[in-house]
Amino acid sequence: MHVEDWAEIRRLHRAERLPIKVIARLMGISRNTVKAALAADGPPVYRRTDVGSIVDRVEPRIRELLKAYPSMPATVIAERLGWDHSIRVLSARVAELRPVYLPVDPASRTSYQAGEIAQCDFWFPDIELPVGFGQSRTATTLPVLTMVTGYSRWASAVAGPHPPRRGPIRWLVGAHPGVGVVPRVLVWDGEGAVGRWHGGRQLLTKECQGFRGVLGAKVIICRPRDPEAKGLVERFHDYLERSFLPGRTFACPADFNTQLTGWVAVANTRRKRSLGCAPADRVQADRAAMMTLPPVPPALGWANSLRLPRDHYVRLDSNDYSVHPAVIGRRIEVRADLLRVRVFAEGKVVADHERAWAKHQTVSDPVHVQAAKALRREGIVLIRPRLEPVVQVRDLSEYDTALGVDGGVA
Repeated sequence: MHVEDWAEIRRLHRAERLPIKVIARLMGISRNTVKAALAADGPPVYRRTDVGSIVDRVEPRIRELLKAYPSMPATVIAERLGWDHSIRVLSARVAELRPVYLPVDPASRTSYQAGEIAQCDFWFPDIELPVGFGQSRTATTLPVLTMVTGYSRWASAVAGPHPPRRGPIRWLVGAHPGVGVVPRVLVWDGEGAVGRWHGGRQLLTKECQGFRGVLGAKVIICRPRDPEAKGLVERFHDYLERSFLPGRTFACPADFNTQLTGWVAVANTRRKRSLGCAPADRVQADRAAMMTLPPVPPALGWANSLRLPRDHYVRLDSNDYSVHPAVIGRRIEVRADLLRVRVFAEGKVVADHERAWAKHQTVSDPVHVQAAKALRREGIVLIRPRLEPVVQVRDLSEYDTALGVDGGVA
């Protein structure tokens, strides 16, 4: 009986209140068929008669092998049985029986407390970004630092000019737009500036140890080839590639970061099914439970101290930046972040440049160049002062004597 006939029989009986013999006459079927349709709890379903499988006769032997060796591959079981039929049929039965003999291994569900953890990583967008001076950066040289908090799933991202393998941990954490708080745990991949796994344990760099000590935070390095350990930030990278990049063009690094920041701000207001709300609805609770920064916060960005050489330029990331020549030979401190490169001498700013993303460039301040020329001219005058030429003046009578001329004759 088709489901259409079954439905019509029930309609005629329940809605039209027709007797069984009338329904049988109208539909041209027997009264027993009508009675069976009315007695059924659900629509008729075709059920194929189970005729068995060729694996049934060897199933007891399969169970014996799996009981002794639960992880035995299906190919090995086929060899032990002398199986000469399709391996697909046998492997399907082995896959059905194997869970019965494997030890129970339930998966734990990961949950995060407010303020507990943040996952950090680098994303390398597959684009070509102009950086000035006729140069551009591709994915391998365009690191984007990303962070996702565990409790609220609040995400942030910012592109930086420094390759992650050479960037210190101060830049890596400092690039994240902070709000005066820090999570208790930071999860990282094995980045050269953060740490790595060696000899079965994680080894953090000296600078990372010092920086996390100031913050009072814990740093966890994921084991190699374990992307699930930081699945939140990995899914965020996939979201960036599918939703942020398509259809966009970027004029410069500042344009890239502006568009990226705007998109992330909107993404944080979108509802997440796993949370039942948007990250923006939980971020305040997340921040309230995080640790506050110490009274003297750690210095962020890149810093170095040196004596200014005679050419009054300092090098940072393959680029040279000019410094006022008045502090040549004195101890200076170079501080750089994502946007600016500043040089200090005794607490005073002696250079302030926009950070260049291009490579092998010389960035000069016209004031520094003019000051160097003036000092150079003064130095030349002091070392080689200008003197009037000394010329010996002879007496004219000596010429008369030499020529035999009487001086008294006109």
